[in-house]
Amino acid sequence: MEMGTHIRGAYTSLAPEGVQPGVEESRHWTDDEVRALLCIWADRRVRESLKSTIHNKYIFQEISGQLERTFGVVRNWKQCRTKYKNLKYDYKVAKSNHAARGGRSSPGKYMKFFHEVEAILLDRGLDEVSLRMKRFYVQEKKPATSESEVVIENDNYVDPSTVDQLNVVTLSDAGRNWSDQEVRALIQVWSDEQVRRQLESSTRKRDVFTQISNRLMQQGIERDWKQCHTKYKNLKYLYRSLQREKIDDGDPKRLMRYYREVDAIMNRRARGSRIESHQIATLEGDANMAMVAEDRFCRSESISPIHLGVTPHEEQGVITGKSHQLDQWHPQDTLLGSSESSLTFGDTLSTGPGRKRKADDEDTFLTPVKKFAENVNIKEEETHIPIIQVHSVCTMTYQDAHDQETKFCSLSKRNMASTQELNIGQKLNEGKTKQIFEIVDQPGLVLVQSKDQITAGNAVRKDQMEGKAAIANKTTSCVFGLLQESGIKTAFVRQHSDTAFVAAHCEMIPIEWVCRRVATGSFLKRNPGVKEGYRFSPLKMEIFFKDDANNDPQWSEEQLLEAKFCLAGLDIGRCEVDIMSRSTVAIFEILEKAWATQNCTLVDMKIEFGVNVKTQEIVLADVIDNDSWRLWPSGDRSQQKDKQVYRDLKEVTPEAMQMVKRNFEWVSERVKLLLESEANGRVVVLMGSTSDLAHCEKIKKACSSYGIPCVLRVTSAHKGPDETLRIKAEYEGDGIPTVFVAVAGRSNGLGPVMSGNTAYPVINCPPITPDWGSQDVWSSLRLPSGLGCSTILSPDAAAQFAAQIFGLTNHLVWCKLRASMLNTWVGLKVADKKLQACSL
Repeated sequence: MEMGTHIRGAYTSLAPEGVQPGVEESRHWTDDEVRALLCIWADRRVRESLKSTIHNKYIFQEISGQLERTFGVVRNWKQCRTKYKNLKYDYKVAKSNHAARGGRSSPGKYMKFFHEVEAILLDRGLDEVSLRMKRFYVQEKKPATSESEVVIENDNYVDPSTVDQLNVVTLSDAGRNWSDQEVRALIQVWSDEQVRRQLESSTRKRDVFTQISNRLMQQGIERDWKQCHTKYKNLKYLYRSLQREKIDDGDPKRLMRYYREVDAIMNRRARGSRIESHQIATLEGDANMAMVAEDRFCRSESISPIHLGVTPHEEQGVITGKSHQLDQWHPQDTLLGSSESSLTFGDTLSTGPGRKRKADDEDTFLTPVKKFAENVNIKEEETHIPIIQVHSVCTMTYQDAHDQETKFCSLSKRNMASTQELNIGQKLNEGKTKQIFEIVDQPGLVLVQSKDQITAGNAVRKDQMEGKAAIANKTTSCVFGLLQESGIKTAFVRQHSDTAFVAAHCEMIPIEWVCRRVATGSFLKRNPGVKEGYRFSPLKMEIFFKDDANNDPQWSEEQLLEAKFCLAGLDIGRCEVDIMSRSTVAIFEILEKAWATQNCTLVDMKIEFGVNVKTQEIVLADVIDNDSWRLWPSGDRSQQKDKQVYRDLKEVTPEAMQMVKRNFEWVSERVKLLLESEANGRVVVLMGSTSDLAHCEKIKKACSSYGIPCVLRVTSAHKGPDETLRIKAEYEGDGIPTVFVAVAGRSNGLGPVMSGNTAYPVINCPPITPDWGSQDVWSSLRLPSGLGCSTILSPDAAAQFAAQIFGLTNHLVWCKLRASMLNTWVGLKVADKKLQACSL
């Protein structure tokens, strides 16, 4: 589906990818073409015709003819109908987003042409709309500008503090988009000392860019000098925009891909100008002439402490490598994957030619610009743009940037070495969306390579979706990372590249375990009479045998037991089935809790288990990506972001596939946020004397297993009550949620005194001794009225109770608690099985 989005005045629209330029359907709608369509749609006769009939092919054929006769716009009837539907869909989404924000901002910020479409749909102000749209065609067209010029236009430039809707435009790259490899190759050539000097000393740069084009041609990259010139100025424009911006501490951080690479080149140039003072005027003049349009760049509320930067020498090593090494290259701390994701709260930003950006929350672009020509569109990179955490680009010293760059380059070398050392062997298996390869020099491990393919109905419907492999791999890596951090045993080892990860070699159990919270989909067909939306408490569990020929029939536990599977030497019996069943529930609940922090309902999901060939353990295996679940933002099915959107398509079109891809990207960006928690907290252990230190260290160690900071302090409520209350006030005053644990032997006055003077939770954990323990414990149990401190004798249990308190607001702590419950249960189950085997 093709949509245009208005984000604080920044307009983009969708341009389908992977379609031959000659195919008419692949060309995205320009603003002038949309205005022409709106002019015709505003006609009362056309509107009445559209309302009065369902089969409206002939109406759109007439609209197509009128577009060509009146406005010179060549669009067939299918394109007109699709655009008409997309405009109505965009309008509904914009209205919904506006309502979700409580009407605090203009709904027009969510969609371009919002007011025009609203006037048409609500049948008001149509004359004004029609005149305004036609004015764009009758006005005299301004002269076209050179492709190499930085051209920005604003009819009435005003101070940014006085406007609410601001426009942002940058240069346009002619022709197809620049791939990541092409941009890196250009930067590598640009970093050459001789090329930089030529660019700085020459005013007419055609010859220089012709040389650059020829050097790119030697690397197999076909770009003419104009395209190289345009991309060079785009990179400088974005860099200068970032450099000249004065950022307040409270503002979101700035975005630009290749910032570090360009910064390394520009900083080198700046240092050279300081050494050779006579070059200052030339350099400044060149920079100012090239950067006439920059003022502000985009803002995002998603802050990621990731620094992307590679020196030109490192870039050369990447560019000149083989193609598969390029795909594998990624630092562990970088955000991975090619993406044109929707711009949402907490998301990173990416864009492509005419691609849509959707503001699902309150992120905005605040970019006042001067305009000198019409219809100049933003064109940034089509691949993922990581967020760089900076507090002020203007005040960043060169030494800081150099240190960060050096650290990043060393990390890059290590990761590149590790990826190149993988000795990939034969293909072990291939599914609809992934391939499994053995790793020759690492027995027991395999490489799981994702594919750019999306399927539905056991591959009855199958399409290629460019970039899906990277999106799915990123999603899987984040999900498995969350589960492993929580304590769930999985086959996942590490992410290897944008599209592959390393996993333990497992023999897969041919069963899909489906866990449901809400009744929908195939469950309703198998269980007529159950209404969609019925909520299962406890969760509903279903088992499906993986058999594509028979459409994955549903099985009972009895059928699974009678199948008597034996995989990697492990017989699948009652114990193993119970472990998989319990694990499925725990995994669902952990992911459900995590997605709830993003206001998303995890409706249902499917997972698969395998037997680790080395340990003979049952572990979560395969992948968990956007094919594996149903995900409804705000619990609203109409906003679903999962593969069900693809399943429901009546017709697969480039526009529809772009909509599906945007949903997948939205999920891949949001899933990273599941690894973070805005809630924080700490445990403060107060001991009566250092003789209790060993007892307190056990509490601290147990707290660390839940990811909770723990502080140890020494104070006595009997000997120094004023100091005890001063310490209490110290931790109450900083606003961090705190649980106090009082560790005092003999007569425990510490816990009761703390409980009587703070509203924070207090836990008594007295170190019981064999001689007087039975008497001393009563000082912690029998308390005056008005005191609510609990008493827990075990240090581990005291830390667990504190974790349960924090787990109410911190999903990461809750997930660790839930996984700990599962592992305790599994341990008992396995111990019982071993005991029975010994008895037999």
